[in-house]
Amino acid sequence: MIRRRVTVLGATGSVGCSTLDLMAQAEAGGSGAFEVEALTGGANISRLAEQARRWKPKMAVTADPARLGELREALAGTGVEAAAGDGAIAEAAARPVDWVMAAIVGAAGLRSAWAAASTGATLALANKESLVCCGPGLIERVRRSGGRLIPVDSEHSAIFQVFPHHAPEQVAKLTLTASGGPFRTTPAEAMAGITPEQAVAHPNWSMGAKISVDSATMANKGLEMIEAAYLFDTPSGRIDVVVHPESVIHSMVEYVDGSTLAQMGPPDMKTPIACALAWPDRIAWPAPRLDLAALGRLTFEAPDTRRFPLLRLAREALEAGGTAPIVFNAANEVAAMAFLDRRLGFLNIAAVVADTLSRMTASGVDSGSESVCDAALAVDAAARRTAESIVRGLAAAA
Repeated sequence: MIRRRVTVLGATGSVGCSTLDLMAQAEAGGSGAFEVEALTGGANISRLAEQARRWKPKMAVTADPARLGELREALAGTGVEAAAGDGAIAEAAARPVDWVMAAIVGAAGLRSAWAAASTGATLALANKESLVCCGPGLIERVRRSGGRLIPVDSEHSAIFQVFPHHAPEQVAKLTLTASGGPFRTTPAEAMAGITPEQAVAHPNWSMGAKISVDSATMANKGLEMIEAAYLFDTPSGRIDVVVHPESVIHSMVEYVDGSTLAQMGPPDMKTPIACALAWPDRIAWPAPRLDLAALGRLTFEAPDTRRFPLLRLAREALEAGGTAPIVFNAANEVAAMAFLDRRLGFLNIAAVVADTLSRMTASGVDSGSESVCDAALAVDAAARRTAESIVRGLAAAA
């Protein structure tokens, strides 16, 4: 029986909902028992209130201060404290618990992940931006607090599960797998006319809109390269990406003796969540099972960096170091959202990122400083302003 006192940051999003569903399934099956300290969400007040009524946390927080009255009304009589705003989310993240799911999408999740990193809890990290923007500082903060950081991205979870943490010098190479997204075989001449609806229709995974766009551009794999470099202290030259359309092998670790270990499973985010929730144990839940005979074959191909230039730009940002990864992430987030808002063409997402990187000078952020989070957010804000200016320029010229 796995017993945990948990907080879920970003409870109303895709990963947050999957986390709570997994907890409910484990409780129903008798393999887990959970006490929820806090839940946070965005604008979906009805879902947050429903989750709070089900799990009875001490605190439920919406990111939108204007929706506080609505949340209070929805929770009247439940005994659950309602709060709102960034400060309240950070407060929820800092509460003492055993386990925190950090699943707030985008740079908005950085400050709450930073707060949770100081508690000594296990930090299950589903927020890419926290690692990309201040990975070394975040990892050191978790270490100093006596906690543990466990990645929830399926690729990094796969590496985490087969990585020799006691002897990292035994590793020769990390290989991240990529589905290739919905446009892996789309003719080049059709790429310019891609719509948001097409971009969010991922062939294998059920994800939020922005993450789905990142998969369609392969920006997500670029971000994952940066994360892997920080998480596993591995230089860019020893991190590869291979396209694997079936999404069954989630990533691989090659050892110095030529052995390669891979973690496999059907594409379901609850599997890496379950790994993080129970680690170092395993928790039983009604997981989908892998049937290799029914699958028939697994295929692989090299990624096309001409078709997906964001993968190349991410590697260049990682190798440049300093604040370049922060700039890459911020510019990509602005461009992806502009595309979803129909203010930017699909092919111009990479153009915005490249132009933003070229305009901003990379500089160092002291990963040991208590102000590293603020410093990273300042760079992030400046990069967003630059990227937004470029988006407006492209729109005006169209």
